[in-house]
Order: sequence, then C-alpha cells, then structure tokens
Amino acid sequence: MLLKIMTVALLVVGFSGSSFAQSTYVKGYTKKDGTYVAPHHRSAPDGNKNNNWSTQGNTNPYTGKSGTQAPTYGGSSTTDKDKDE
Repeated sequence: MLLKIMTVALLVVGFSGSSFAQSTYVKGYTKKDGTYVAPHHRSAPDGNKNNNWSTQGNTNPYTGKSGTQAPTYGGSSTTDKDKDE
C-alpha cells in the first residue's frame, strides 16, 4: 500500500512540474526606446508558435492566464485562412 502511495505521489509531482520545465527565465532589461521590461518567465523557444503560452488553448503556468492569440497553421493564422476561403 505504501508503495502505491509513493508511486502516485511521484507521478503527480513529475507531471505537475513538466509545464514549468518548458520555460526560460528572462532577466529585466531596458529597450532602445527606454521602456523597462521586468524580469519574467516565458515558454522555451522551439520555433513552434502554437505551444506558446499566449496561444489559444494554452495557459501560462505562472499566471494562470489563458492564451488569446489564434493558433497558426502553415505560416498563417486561422483568421487569415478563413479570409481566403
């Protein structure tokens, strides 16, 4: 019984941390125009915009905010695709 509880606990801890493992910490910096950007976490860069926290269907694990940007398919957003049809 204890082994089952420990296994479940390890699985829960392993899966709960997986979304945080795909992030990068960004130090605060000042832009050329003088705007200060505070330190923050962002999704790890991988060339896929559809798995960014700001994309619809995804949630930022640090803030709990849902993504608002339309996903892209084949280089265009779904909004652009609908206009062509």
